[in-house]
Amino acid sequence: MNKLYEKTNAASYYITQGSVNSPKGFRAGGFHCGIKRKRPDLAWLYSEVPANAAAVYTTNQFQAAPITVTKESISIDKQLQGMIINSGNANAYTGEKGLEQAYLMRKWYAEKVGTKEHLVGVSSTGVIGEPLPIEKIRNGIANISVEQEDIINFEKAILTTDTFTKHVCVKVEINGTEITIAGAAKGSGMIHPNMATMLSFITTDADIEQESLQYALSNIINDTFNMITVDGDTSTNDMVVAMANGMAENEQLSVNNPYWDQFYEAFTYVCQSLAKYIAKDGEGATKLVEVKVTGAKTKEDAKTLSKTVIGSNLVKTAIFGADANWGRIINAIGYSGVKVDPMSISIALGSITVVHNGVPVDFSEEEATQYMKESDPVQIFVALQDGNDEAIAWGCDLSYDYVKINASYRT
Repeated sequence: MNKLYEKTNAASYYITQGSVNSPKGFRAGGFHCGIKRKRPDLAWLYSEVPANAAAVYTTNQFQAAPITVTKESISIDKQLQGMIINSGNANAYTGEKGLEQAYLMRKWYAEKVGTKEHLVGVSSTGVIGEPLPIEKIRNGIANISVEQEDIINFEKAILTTDTFTKHVCVKVEINGTEITIAGAAKGSGMIHPNMATMLSFITTDADIEQESLQYALSNIINDTFNMITVDGDTSTNDMVVAMANGMAENEQLSVNNPYWDQFYEAFTYVCQSLAKYIAKDGEGATKLVEVKVTGAKTKEDAKTLSKTVIGSNLVKTAIFGADANWGRIINAIGYSGVKVDPMSISIALGSITVVHNGVPVDFSEEEATQYMKESDPVQIFVALQDGNDEAIAWGCDLSYDYVKINASYRT
């Protein structure tokens, strides 16, 4: 991410500096409209032409009003031309009034940028159950100019308790045409692998069939955003939205296109990178944690095991304390619900094996402590002997600051 232009090992796409305004025809900005005390809190995303759109939403049964509106918008033409986003207030569990206000946000932004209402999506994040300061938002939307974009404040305006902005951009040449795929995200708390788990906005100038875009997003989600956890809470507001405006003028991509795998691989990288940034920025976290399970009977078994270990508060606190207490990993595997022969399990912390074929191994506690203190990410490897499937999950350690942050969230 720090290099201006970096070729990946796969040699099919390039990582470059950029964000959601990098693909051709996309613009984005943000500023402070008064929802928060001082920080940017209103963001906008705009495409010069309507873009094919795909989305995946939170599974929380109390879905916030903006999700209802965005679902409706995409359902009409399967397209979006813009997103209006606020932070500081979730507009969740706010009844009919909240729904009316989400529609007003859509209407005002559509009028501002000169597009149809159903081509606008709405997204909100922040405190649940409080009335939206709608007049402040109305005044903010009135001050939007798509000619004066500000990507830094776009990325800041979508944040809540995050400690850093999250963005990624890749370029891929497909059949002689360069395509850009980029994304920005927020997420720090209320993160759990039960789609969705955050706000994320992905843009591309690729010409891609809408059904194929939705297929790609829905499938990639399962191995990226759905494989992270911070605190086990699934938010009321979270969504991932992808927009493809076709301005690269490539031959249209679809699942049947011979170049589909190139696009899919690059799209996967964008989603995985954003997911890992969110896990790394867990509230109060000091480091990223990665759990890889191999040798599982099924893919679902591998996913369940890796997510259970990464979600264990006892494992997370041990990592924060740099305590190589591998018994907590065994404990999490035991209550995961996946049937595992205890004598088939091997566990390693990085390169340090602590259990081999169900038998504890002598290891240097000092070396293990040093590894857990100095490594980021801290990697936990769980090897089974039940099959050939594997999965990786990402999370973070659990520190004192998580309680501090959430004990005073509204203040």
